[in-house]
Amino acid sequence: MSEQPVLETRDLTIRFGGHVAVDAVSCAFGRGTLTAIVGPNGAGKTTYFNLISGQLPATAGQVLLHGADISRLSVAERTRRGIGRAFQLTNLFPNLTVRENVRLVVQARIQARIQARAGRGLDLLTMAASHTGQIAQAEAVLSRVALMDQADQKVAALPHGDQRKLEVALLIALDPDVLMFDEPTAGMSVDDVPVILDLITGLKADPAKTILLVEHKMDVIRSLADRIIVLHNGRLVADGEPAAVIASPIVQQAYLGTEPAEAAHG
Repeated sequence: MSEQPVLETRDLTIRFGGHVAVDAVSCAFGRGTLTAIVGPNGAGKTTYFNLISGQLPATAGQVLLHGADISRLSVAERTRRGIGRAFQLTNLFPNLTVRENVRLVVQARIQARIQARAGRGLDLLTMAASHTGQIAQAEAVLSRVALMDQADQKVAALPHGDQRKLEVALLIALDPDVLMFDEPTAGMSVDDVPVILDLITGLKADPAKTILLVEHKMDVIRSLADRIIVLHNGRLVADGEPAAVIASPIVQQAYLGTEPAEAAHG
């Protein structure tokens, strides 16, 4: 790719005892793209996500963000630098309301940006940190995800589908450079799925954002992905445009269930 990747992994590897869950995966992700990460169960997709976002320490290899090595940074520091993962933000404060959860993320984002511009003066701090302004921003996000009717409910009381919508709301409020979604429609009702897909489509329209999506539903992948990468037994086995990757023999075998019977449980 012509410009520096927003996010890159170089020979990223993790071993659990004798098992290599992610095996020297090198991949670069540019801005303005949505990449779907697919593969059979146990392929290493979520583990790869965990390595990128910092939930797991790599055995070997690197994670780079805007060209800087972030491999040894904590989850919180990676988030501050621009990596956002939906589930990380779920139930931050289960006994606070939906509105207040989103407001706190807005506040954290504003404070981080003020700190990054240290020395610019107190007027900016006063204006940006206005409680009223934070509430207005939070409510704008809640309107986008169709949660304004639940704004005064405690997060712990939300049904599953609304919790998934809140995950997306918190990610939107955080406004990271890299947005990571791990099966965002899993367990959602038929009525709720289009809301999430429309939100991701809207985020994808922003040319400044880089989106990674782990998803099993092929119709979702076809509708959203600019690119598909395939993991199988922890290795990157395919990478390209959706139509070509979906049609490739290795995907037909490894992902769509047409592999030989003796290999079916590999």
